[in-house]
Amino acid sequence: MIAAVLIPFAAAVAVGLAVLWPGGAPPHKPSGVGFDQPTERARVIKVVEVDCADVHAEQQPQPPSPTGQRPTGGAAKGKPCQQATIKVTTGENAGRTFQTVVTPDALRHYSTGQDVVVAYSPKAPKELQYSVSDVDRSVPMWILAGIFALAVVVVGRLRGVLALVALAASFVVLTLFILPAILQGSDPLVVAVVGGSAIMLIALYMCHGLTARTSVAVLGTLASLLLIGLLGSVFINWALLTGNTDDTTGLVHGLYPNIEIRGLLLAGIIIGSLGVLDDVTVTQTAAIWELREADPSAGWRKLYGAAMRIGRDHIASVVNTLVLAYAGAALPLLLLFSIAQSSVGTVATSEVVAEEIVRTLVGSIGLVASVPLTTLLAALVVAADRKKPTPRGRGARPDISGPGAATSPLPTPATRGSAAPPPTPDTRGGAAPSDIPGTWGAVVPPDTYETQQTAGTSEQADATPRANSSHRGGRGRRRRR
Repeated sequence: MIAAVLIPFAAAVAVGLAVLWPGGAPPHKPSGVGFDQPTERARVIKVVEVDCADVHAEQQPQPPSPTGQRPTGGAAKGKPCQQATIKVTTGENAGRTFQTVVTPDALRHYSTGQDVVVAYSPKAPKELQYSVSDVDRSVPMWILAGIFALAVVVVGRLRGVLALVALAASFVVLTLFILPAILQGSDPLVVAVVGGSAIMLIALYMCHGLTARTSVAVLGTLASLLLIGLLGSVFINWALLTGNTDDTTGLVHGLYPNIEIRGLLLAGIIIGSLGVLDDVTVTQTAAIWELREADPSAGWRKLYGAAMRIGRDHIASVVNTLVLAYAGAALPLLLLFSIAQSSVGTVATSEVVAEEIVRTLVGSIGLVASVPLTTLLAALVVAADRKKPTPRGRGARPDISGPGAATSPLPTPATRGSAAPPPTPDTRGGAAPSDIPGTWGAVVPPDTYETQQTAGTSEQADATPRANSSHRGGRGRRRRR
């Protein structure tokens, strides 16, 4: 049943990738606005202190704020400014230098030898073509990435290595398929569904193997993604959300007018929910399989109930994580509304906040629904695949591990398919077979049963003439008397 669903689904994903594959982002001329401008690497070669008035960095006095705090920005009174000399190190103008002024109350200051990123505007006057846009963070970011990879490999071992490979594959699908396909004008929702499904199949099967457990997690994730897509589409249209709530989105729409911004919002909800869904579905399927190993006789109802107790704890923690993650990302925006002294209703129904609320709640609903759905599917699969106990047939070794094993005699050779030993004519005056070590009255391990059976038979044969001789000797003495 699982294969009947997953095989056509995987084939459909492969066809979707082939049909929608963009072959790269469409070319365009940089507009010089925001991120859409060429950048080069540069280095600070000299920093000197100068009078702010000499470099025209003074700011006109501003009225105090309503809270009574002094306004910020510009040059702090009585403090010198910094004049940094920057040298371009890459590009066609490598070696060119320019100067920039940093006021005392600026958030970013420079030091000699520091690497920076500069924006290049070829249409501007020569002395204004370069400006510092950011600092170069390559070294700390690569070190952090290395620490992360090391921690994953040390703790996860081979599974951690596979997880890193799956993560790299996810970035490949995102950068080579999803983003260029959206820029080419394809429907963002269709692209997100196809690309997210490819990421899901690659990540789950690569990390957890081609097993029934993984297939159940894939089905649970797929069903939850469909629910998220349906709810997201309904509430985005119902709440009249446009998706154009910040400068970046507006810039993208201005550069590529064919992009459907509302579909881009829904695509972001689906892709953002995918990672958390993988976590929940894999955890629930693993819980079902472990419970079955602990109690092989448990039915699907018992397995489902036990796993749902685990799932409820998981739901409580993950939903809280999602809400706090979105709240943390929008914290400056929430502060802005707090400063404006807006009511909670006004803030919640404004488009910029309502967009995040819809994103959070739709993803959380899909997450909550994935727990009972995946758990039920896993319990049914495990119960159907449960092995029946093999009955003991003829020739099976006796079980001596249960109660009474120390006193219960082993089955006679007749029950083992061999002939019974000949009976002893008379045991008066002789030793009974059960008193002879290694005979049928003793308890022996199963692996030495055949050997001691032969030995016991031989000892019985030796004891029989002795018993007969003793019997005849007794009758002769009675005749003489």
